[in-house]
Amino acid sequence: MKGFTLWFTGLSGAGKSTLARKVEGILLERGMNVEVLDGDEVRENLSKGLGFSKEDRDTNIRRIGYVCNLLSRNGTVAISAAISPYKSVRNEVRAMMKHFVEVYVECPIEVLTERDVKGLYKKALAGEIKNFTGISDPYEAPEKPEVVVNSSTQTEDESVAMIISTLEMLNYIPKVEGEDYSADEEEAIKTRLRDLGYI
Repeated sequence: MKGFTLWFTGLSGAGKSTLARKVEGILLERGMNVEVLDGDEVRENLSKGLGFSKEDRDTNIRRIGYVCNLLSRNGTVAISAAISPYKSVRNEVRAMMKHFVEVYVECPIEVLTERDVKGLYKKALAGEIKNFTGISDPYEAPEKPEVVVNSSTQTEDESVAMIISTLEMLNYIPKVEGEDYSADEEEAIKTRLRDLGYI
């Protein structure tokens, strides 16, 4: 199978890393080479020293995109799980790759605030944290992602099933017999891919 990049985007706490790890497990079971680039880990290792200005955030995302491109063009599935708040840089990253699938993990701020064990959203809403994406710094939702999941209305398994089904329909991964989805789910995925011009 060919390499590709699976790019998760969404607000902090929406569930990007959790879904990325679950998808990674399924792809590994299917015999694929997979590398996950988690936003927090990348900041610690690849982008140490960068701040949270727009310029630094863009630099961080470009670095992740560069590594994903290297991996995917060499037959690996590169999975990125970083907020990547700005459309222009996400589109830049998409343009550098031949095989790119964007997954938008949607979740309302109210739910993220309730769910937030570290209390970062409350602090950001109180003005105690500057440049916090979605509160004091913008998050630009993607306009045409290949997959949209909502972690406030879907279970993790439902979201993962939608992502895997989309990858199968795009012929990025082999379909496994017995892994069927409901007719409604399949039709919804086909409609999205048709609207995006894939099928």
